[in-house]
Amino acid sequence: MQSRPLVAAAFVVAVFLAAPAAHAAPLNFEQAQLLAEQRSAALTARQATADGAQQARAAAGQLPDPKLAVGVENFPISGPERFSWNRESMTMRRVGVMQDVPNAAKRAARRAAAGARAERERAMLEAERLAVRREAALAWLNLHFAERKLAAFATLEQQNRLLQDTLAARVASGATTPADALMARQELLDLADRRDELQAGVEQARALLRRWTGEQSDMATASEAPVLRLDLARLLGGLDRHAELLAFNPMLAMARADLDEAVAMRRGDWGWEVAYGNRARSFGDLVSFQLTFELPVSKSTRQEPVIASRQKEVERLQAEREDALRRIRADVDGQVAELQRLERVQQRQRSVALPLAQERAQVTLASYQSGRADLGAVLAARKNAIEAQLRDLALQAQVLAQQARLAYLIAE
Repeated sequence: MQSRPLVAAAFVVAVFLAAPAAHAAPLNFEQAQLLAEQRSAALTARQATADGAQQARAAAGQLPDPKLAVGVENFPISGPERFSWNRESMTMRRVGVMQDVPNAAKRAARRAAAGARAERERAMLEAERLAVRREAALAWLNLHFAERKLAAFATLEQQNRLLQDTLAARVASGATTPADALMARQELLDLADRRDELQAGVEQARALLRRWTGEQSDMATASEAPVLRLDLARLLGGLDRHAELLAFNPMLAMARADLDEAVAMRRGDWGWEVAYGNRARSFGDLVSFQLTFELPVSKSTRQEPVIASRQKEVERLQAEREDALRRIRADVDGQVAELQRLERVQQRQRSVALPLAQERAQVTLASYQSGRADLGAVLAARKNAIEAQLRDLALQAQVLAQQARLAYLIAE
């Protein structure tokens, strides 16, 4: 059942990619992340590593390849039978097969280590996927709000041009002074500089998003910002699934498997050999069979130091994981506090500061039209209003970016 949403998502992306570039539909928030996943070279590399580790599991814990032994035994080189193949009963041509057999505990530990290594690579793949989605989300939000700032600024510029068009008649009628007309022209130049700054911000944001989604020169974002529903209780309760911690459990499993293998080295391996000896016809052929056993007679200087070393490796990883968890918990608490601060600032900006700035611009314009205010006050009030609107958009962007950073911290 989980495959249906994936198929649907892939279909959406395929339709988006199939659209002609000249008539490309706006890129929405989810599409940007799906495209980033599909086109990420880093994810492709991680996937290849994970697939390789999974393939390697099949070889772990297998018996080593057998050995073929071919030779001559007891060939005389002195005495009356020297250099003879058939006069000495012990002379034979020998062929044998040998098989080393590591003990079962050692092989089980190697299988466990290979399984843990595959799990580690899958965990790192998931962490990379979260990072790609997070960076694509941040890049999309950056472009989206850069476009909205530019559009909002264009409104102020248009209003000032309309005002500029009326100034010549007002100067001719004596309703305003030539100095006011020059002031308005200077304001248009200042606005042009500000517009260029905002336009550069759009192009820079588009380039950053293109880095994740691929080449689309006329790429634009959808008109509506996403609504990110952040479950803080789930986030704070699931920090053990934080992307940075995902690899620690498999790494600990690998270290414990290495420790188990070192402990298994206390028990020697064994092996067997079967050989066939071909002698002269008058003596007959021979078959031999033998077993070999390792004798770990120096455990205190061979096995025990290795066991102690690998035990310390387990302890190191446990301590590093605990340290990382504490650091992450403190970092997330700080990010949550910053999000709450931004939400409060945005609320004040939207409910108080922005309406006040807009009302001031309207009142100042009305006063100017009735002759009770000068043009400088109108231009200043309008500029203050647009800056308040730009600040509101910037705060929206900061809130959503902070939510996105938190939303892609933990794995599902």
